[in-house]
Amino acid sequence: MIRMTLHDDWSLRAVGGQVPDALANWKVPAQVPGSTHLDLLAAGLIPDPYLDRNEAALTWMHRVDWQYTTTFRATGPRPGERTDLVFEGIDTIATVELNGDVLGHTANMHRSYRFDARGSLREGVNELTVSLRSALTHAEEAEAQLGWRQRAYPHPYNALRKMACSFGWDWGPDLQTAGIWKPVRLERWEAGRLAQVRPLVTVDPDGTGRVDVHTDIDSADDRAYTVAVTIGDDQVRTAVQHTSARATLLVPDVRLWWPLGYGDQPLYDLTVTLLADGQPVDSVRHRIGFRTVTVDTEPDEIGTPFTFVVNGKRVFAKGANWIPDDHFLTRVTAQRTARRIDQAVDAHMNMLRVWGGGIYESDDFYDACDERGVLVWQDFPFSCAFYAEEEPLRHEVEAEARENVTRLLPHPSLVLWNGNNENLPAYTDWNWRDSLKGRSWGLGYYTELLPGLVAELDPTRPYAPGSPYSPGDLPPNDAHHGTRHEWDVWNAVDYTHYRDHVPRFCAEFGFQGPPTWTTLHRWIHDEPMTPASPALLLHQKAEDGNGKLHRGLEPHLPVPTDLERWHWATQLNQARAVRFGLEHFRSWWPRTAGALVWQLNDCWPAISWSAVDSDERPKPLYYAIRQAFTPRLLTVQPREGRTTLVAVNDHDQPWTGTVLATRQTFAGEVLATAELPLDVPPRSTAQLDLADDLLKPVDPRSEVLVAAAGDARAHHLFGEDRDLDYDPAPFTARVLPVDEGYRIDVRATSYVRDLALLADKVAPDAVVDDMLVSLPAGESRSFLVRTSTNLHEPSAFLGPDVLCCANLVARAAEDL
Repeated sequence: MIRMTLHDDWSLRAVGGQVPDALANWKVPAQVPGSTHLDLLAAGLIPDPYLDRNEAALTWMHRVDWQYTTTFRATGPRPGERTDLVFEGIDTIATVELNGDVLGHTANMHRSYRFDARGSLREGVNELTVSLRSALTHAEEAEAQLGWRQRAYPHPYNALRKMACSFGWDWGPDLQTAGIWKPVRLERWEAGRLAQVRPLVTVDPDGTGRVDVHTDIDSADDRAYTVAVTIGDDQVRTAVQHTSARATLLVPDVRLWWPLGYGDQPLYDLTVTLLADGQPVDSVRHRIGFRTVTVDTEPDEIGTPFTFVVNGKRVFAKGANWIPDDHFLTRVTAQRTARRIDQAVDAHMNMLRVWGGGIYESDDFYDACDERGVLVWQDFPFSCAFYAEEEPLRHEVEAEARENVTRLLPHPSLVLWNGNNENLPAYTDWNWRDSLKGRSWGLGYYTELLPGLVAELDPTRPYAPGSPYSPGDLPPNDAHHGTRHEWDVWNAVDYTHYRDHVPRFCAEFGFQGPPTWTTLHRWIHDEPMTPASPALLLHQKAEDGNGKLHRGLEPHLPVPTDLERWHWATQLNQARAVRFGLEHFRSWWPRTAGALVWQLNDCWPAISWSAVDSDERPKPLYYAIRQAFTPRLLTVQPREGRTTLVAVNDHDQPWTGTVLATRQTFAGEVLATAELPLDVPPRSTAQLDLADDLLKPVDPRSEVLVAAAGDARAHHLFGEDRDLDYDPAPFTARVLPVDEGYRIDVRATSYVRDLALLADKVAPDAVVDDMLVSLPAGESRSFLVRTSTNLHEPSAFLGPDVLCCANLVARAAEDL
């Protein structure tokens, strides 16, 4: 097998559509893999699409047809040789030509294409051309043919197989990418090739690892073929029958792969080799992990659980939803992906859900999750829309699903295939049903085609028809059954209403906030910049987004008019809202078995629900999630008409000791105290009764309940911040240089609520080790700021809009 990559010497030009006159006759160098926007940006022909209001200035690119061209040298075809031109991914509607011969067409961003090039390849110089039609124009034509179907956003993203959020979402831009977005190569062979390799990995009851390898062979002749499967020193061989083979390799006393926090993640190298007459002609390598996974959906006295069970252990899924990490996918490198997964791990996350309006994620993403023990829930890419089940769409759906299930199944981190995002409640709850007028809407994909393919190709993993989903005829978003998305909070009610429901698994919930200060000012340059200035609003994609930010803030803190205070207050409220929800959900384990925050990451600079912004900086929300997902958590919660302390132990060891609970004034005077015995079994929760004298303040405006057990702390206040008598200057601080940057020592002179160090305001590369720390009077805390910047004025870290807390924002109400 000879594989020749074709990534060099490409050029790009516009060949039709709505091209501005000034750009009508240009041709620019092109990167492959790449996209048209990035090529034009590199050539200086367009401004950066993420900057200010440039997104709106580039809508002409939606209606342009493009052409990529390259030349390469090759020897002519030899007798008996097979020659294929392979595109791993084209975005999206393309015609492929080699030396003027049309090899074929593409209509699906989510799959690869293989074209027979034997009749077109020449000796010497060959010209390869890929002509791309406007995806929007094609989608409109397809919709006219298949019939209009409802969707959440204006463009007909549901009429073709392309990343849905490419057409814009409530956190992302409408830039409608086009290009050759994955590798291209020429493959030549004279014997056979491994067309498909499916290693199904399980563990027998006696601890023996089992790998059933299914292979499909594309042979160029009638030779005798053998498939060899190797793990370490163990190997098994089997003869190819017709065009397929199956081999089973057993690994005694295999080391199990575990989720983060439950054990190690040993990975085994698996090699599958195709031999012709005893000689190797092709091979495929994977890293696999041995583990079992199921989802417990057996009805109980409450309803229907949705609990992941890995290697026989029930797992509370602590995690987040994942969107494409850049709107321009080819900028997402393996290193960047690894950094993002590391951020999830550092926040104690053990699961990421790959959301259905994006892509089937890359092997780089899955490799990083395999290595770190992060479980992955993968949606099939259907989201917030009705989809036609007729041809030609159905053929493309089946082709992409077959390919991607086969590609991803070797990864032990993958634990669930999910049919769609929110299309089931769109049918039952969103008043969309009547618009169908008898047309198909995708149900057959979610209940027949996709589960059938998973059962055929990857029977080692569970499948869910959708998210949210409840079994039978129940409403899909029923809190007592299956998975739930909680969006009344954010859209309609205060975040304290998270406690209105105890879901079995909350697969989506979240609250908005702006990106970090440095990211905001890197990409937006309104003069003056205000929460309602034009470019800032263009980067706020949610319907009435700022209105919801303000209505969500008002019950707790005053809404500042100054941009800098507004920025901090809305970031703080985002963090508090999500932390409130997470602590509620975790306190109900095992009834609630998972909480996935919307969302971990951003695809461009935006006011959004993300915990990490598009420049990879953690927002205050990130630190709140990390605190709420800590393995051992104390949280004050209502239970049966009383206020109680819930201890959550997500360890394999019991949590024992004593909780010291005190009611004290903001000035530090202790008014009541109690020692509560702590004995929480592994992977369990326990309720600790709080005596009345701890819960009945003399002055609710100036007292706090603090419960502490080692590093675990819970703070409970008796009113909303805007109504409390906070000291607006409740601490002293100093800054010291250290090897990695700077240390900031803080001592509370009065109660400090949610102390944060917004270090990027001082040095763009600065990251603090923790924030949103509350301190009773008299306590101290040191913060480490890592930065490579040598500051002339380190005292800038102590400025009131850098080292800030809720106290100052709350007391600002007196000035409004």
